[in-house]
Amino acid sequence: MNRLTQKMSGLQLNFSPLKEPLGFIKVLEWFFSIFSFATCGGYSGSTSLNLSCFANKTDNRSIVATFSYPFRLNNVIFKGIDKEYCGKPWEEWRLTGDYSSSAEFYVTIAVFAFLYCMGALVLYLGFRHLYQDSTKLPLIDFIITVIFAFLWLVSSSAWAKGLTDVKTVTNPSNIVKIDQCKELINCSPGSESHMGSLNISVAFGFLNLILWAGNAWFVYKETNLHSPPPTSDPEQGPPPSSM
Repeated sequence: MNRLTQKMSGLQLNFSPLKEPLGFIKVLEWFFSIFSFATCGGYSGSTSLNLSCFANKTDNRSIVATFSYPFRLNNVIFKGIDKEYCGKPWEEWRLTGDYSSSAEFYVTIAVFAFLYCMGALVLYLGFRHLYQDSTKLPLIDFIITVIFAFLWLVSSSAWAKGLTDVKTVTNPSNIVKIDQCKELINCSPGSESHMGSLNISVAFGFLNLILWAGNAWFVYKETNLHSPPPTSDPEQGPPPSSM
């Protein structure tokens, strides 16, 4: 009997859940969570300014600031001039703002969602019999799915706002308005970094929100909240025995 119980509770690989919304959507969630943290966490860009000295108009320079995830822009320094320019010591220029909190929060949610999807798929495909026979596993799965849907909403909204601020701060047309561009130096906007991948990361965040919110319904259908287990009627006697 013990061997039979261990065999029934062991790994039983079955790919049929992938044909159902419960498993198929989980694969999509796993896939899009990868794109979410890859497009945001792997980004690197730059912004530049063109400088010219009023005293010597032939002395033109270009300074570049290279930034990347997690977008602590206040640590990013413009490079291109070492010691002095326009006859005076060159003061270090930096970008402004720290947007690491929203970016790191977004990437963290994406990574944890990726890991949870892997664990859930192992449960669906290898231990489906335990999942169906248990009352706790589907309920836990439902609660975690709802939590992730909420976290995707919060993190995607926060990162969308953070990305808007990053675009504003790194826009050369806005940088030329800083105090350093005064009497001795003429500043003009240089090249601006393309942020298409960051725009895609925000889109993937809200797409994950839709997937997790929709998947919550299919997980809910697996719980006893949707289909309570049948209860025996105490007033009904035992079934008649066959002759």
